[in-house]
Amino acid sequence: MSRDQFCQVVLLPQNDFTKFLHADAHGRRELLGKLFRTGRFSAIERWLNDHSRTTEKNRDAARADVLRLAERIHQAAGGDLTTQHTAPTPDDPDTLTEPAHAWSQDLLHAGHTDHARTLQAATTAKENLAAQQSLEAAARELHRQQATYTSARQQLDLLHEQTPHQNALVQRRDQARRAQQAAPLLHAADTAADDHTRAQRAERTAREHLLPEHKDLDAGQLQTAEQRLRAEAGALTALIPEEDTVRKLTTELEHTDAERQDFATQQRTAQDWLEAEPTQRRSLEARREAARQAEEEGHRHHSALDSLKTRLEAATRRDTHLAKIATAEQQLTDAQTTAGQTGQAYLTIRRRRTDGMAAELAATLTDNTPCPVCGSCTHPSPAAPQDGQPTRQDEQDAEARHEQAKTTQEAAAAVLHGLREQAATANGEAGDTPLTDLQTQHTTLTAELTDALDRAADQGTVQEELLTLDSEHTAQTQQHSTATAGLSARNAHYDTLTQQLTELTAKLTAARGTHPTVAAHTDELTRTAERLKETAETSRTLATAVQSLTHRTEQATLAAKSQGFDTLALAQQALLGDEELRAIEEEITQWREACAAHTAVLDNPELQQAAAQPCADLDTATAARAAADDQHAAAAAAASAAHTRSQALTTLATDLGAAVQRLEPLEQAHLTARHLAELVTGNSPSARVRMQLEAYVLAARLEEVVIAANTRLHLMSEGRYTLSHSDHQAARGARSGLGLEITDSWTGRPRKTDTLSGGESFFASLSLALGLADVVTHEAGGNPLDTLFIDEGFGTLDEDTLHKVLDVLDSLRAHDRTVGVISHVPELRRRITHRLHVRKDPSGSTFAHLTAAAE
Repeated sequence: MSRDQFCQVVLLPQNDFTKFLHADAHGRRELLGKLFRTGRFSAIERWLNDHSRTTEKNRDAARADVLRLAERIHQAAGGDLTTQHTAPTPDDPDTLTEPAHAWSQDLLHAGHTDHARTLQAATTAKENLAAQQSLEAAARELHRQQATYTSARQQLDLLHEQTPHQNALVQRRDQARRAQQAAPLLHAADTAADDHTRAQRAERTAREHLLPEHKDLDAGQLQTAEQRLRAEAGALTALIPEEDTVRKLTTELEHTDAERQDFATQQRTAQDWLEAEPTQRRSLEARREAARQAEEEGHRHHSALDSLKTRLEAATRRDTHLAKIATAEQQLTDAQTTAGQTGQAYLTIRRRRTDGMAAELAATLTDNTPCPVCGSCTHPSPAAPQDGQPTRQDEQDAEARHEQAKTTQEAAAAVLHGLREQAATANGEAGDTPLTDLQTQHTTLTAELTDALDRAADQGTVQEELLTLDSEHTAQTQQHSTATAGLSARNAHYDTLTQQLTELTAKLTAARGTHPTVAAHTDELTRTAERLKETAETSRTLATAVQSLTHRTEQATLAAKSQGFDTLALAQQALLGDEELRAIEEEITQWREACAAHTAVLDNPELQQAAAQPCADLDTATAARAAADDQHAAAAAAASAAHTRSQALTTLATDLGAAVQRLEPLEQAHLTARHLAELVTGNSPSARVRMQLEAYVLAARLEEVVIAANTRLHLMSEGRYTLSHSDHQAARGARSGLGLEITDSWTGRPRKTDTLSGGESFFASLSLALGLADVVTHEAGGNPLDTLFIDEGFGTLDEDTLHKVLDVLDSLRAHDRTVGVISHVPELRRRITHRLHVRKDPSGSTFAHLTAAAE
């Protein structure tokens, strides 16, 4: 076939039009929409829906602005402002326009009224505060004057109570001044008395430390006893070095005994170790054998683990490839779907361009230029292009997309093939064992290998311990011999030192007496001699102090009497220091000055007049002023808050009015857009059936198809069946408008098309296909579809019906159409004279052109 012939071929695939006959409204809409190119009506529906959503979005944004401003107004107004209008709410959109504006204006008026009221209250509170402040200042001044007068009176009374004490201070000051005249002699007597007291105390303390036999001795006797004790101490000093010798002998004896004990311990330790050595050696040799066996076991586990690791890696690759195969299969399916869709789109564009080829050729015609088809130079009625007529570039672009889709499909098939080969290879290595089981085996074997390696690692340690045991055996044997020889030598030396120490200890015991050491006895004698010497000196000092005290006391007594004191003691009591005398003088002066100052305050006429008045009630005045202050602060705060609220309400009310003005046209625009969108999508409440715009257009085309199909159906069914288009309301709110029914003249009632038998469905669907071809031809501007291929379906017909169907097909041939039938029904061989017969054999399929004459 030539290209033009190929573009005028219609193929009716097996069962496709039967599906169209039994399909629901959605399935019919898809096929009819492609044939009649009603996609522009879907675009109108989408545009109206998008426009409706856009207007709804703009309206919702404007509503949100109104609600936001209403909420701010509600917050600014607070709970004390009341209004007769209802506040705007999102539940009632009608309150968001003019009612919202009236509500805000009413609140604004209430806010202005409240502001004026609070301003008047603040002015009144300010005047009351000024009056209370003046009353408080007067009360505070009166209280101060009365407090000053009362305090001065109280202080003067307290000073008068101190008069006897002040007279005593004056008397004591005069006595102190007289006693100062004899102060040198009085101080000398006091010094002599202090010296005498200290000498007595020192002499008594010194005698307390003497031995009982020395306490009653005088100074000369004490000196004699001192000299005797010093002689005895000198004799004992010569024996002190012998004590060092005893200590050295004792230390050496202890050291020798420690060495004896150490050698004995070493001897016992070596003997015990040598006795326990055979048992320890047998234990180490058993451990070495166990470690050797564990090492062999580890080698076996390691080999098995290497093999299992290879299977585990192969199983991982196997499962990974299987997962990728599922994805690759889906990608291949998608690529096949895309290739089919792009191929169908390419064929559709090619067919549409072929159908409109006359218009495309007409576009190139010019006057006085021969037509490339008929050769005429006049072109009285050139074909006009249809709307949306594809161009050569559209066809090339569709072909390029189809080729790209096929390339993608081939690439996906190659990837899937490669993954399957890799999965098969990995499965051959890993086997059918699940990955989790292999991982469990790997974990168990790894743990066993780790345990074997841990036990085998003890082999080196055991070998080192055996070497150490041999070294220790040699060392312990040497230690036993050395300790035995050393113990014998230390025993002999210990006996010699013991004899020397016994002899020297007896000599020193006699010299120590009751003291722990000879040196301690010598120190005790020396200390006793020193105490005797000290006591003799204090006795002589006390005798001198008694003489000095007697002489100075007589001189001080004569001086005291010359100053008017009866006794020495009275003169000493009257004597004061300079600081104490100055303090008495200052106290007398301060008392006299304080009396004069308080007397002057009491003589003040203003204070006397204030004291004559009733007591000032400062607390009441202060409380009244504080209350007025609080009242003024509250009133001022209320006025400020009312002013702020009034300003805020003014601004917000203005903004709300502007938002309402923006919202009103948006509400109307959305209502219009939503009504149109619901109308074209079949969702409008006023619509009789739920039919979309595109379905409405296709319903008209389907009526034409049904009319054209019934022309053939009447012939095939001998007038029994008639197809009809139905736009009744679909069940459960489904889309309506593309329903098909078939009426049986024998019963007179319509029924659903899916109740037809196989043969009835075939010639009904064939009638639809032929009617659809006629209508599509008409839609395409009258371009003929000269060739029609029908793929099977004749096997479902009885003999009579088959002849009727073939008669109809023959009638198509009478109108210069070529009809091809793809079938295996033997009856068709007698009716169809020209056939292409396909034969299959082991070398491949072949076909032959057969005619009735050839047979």
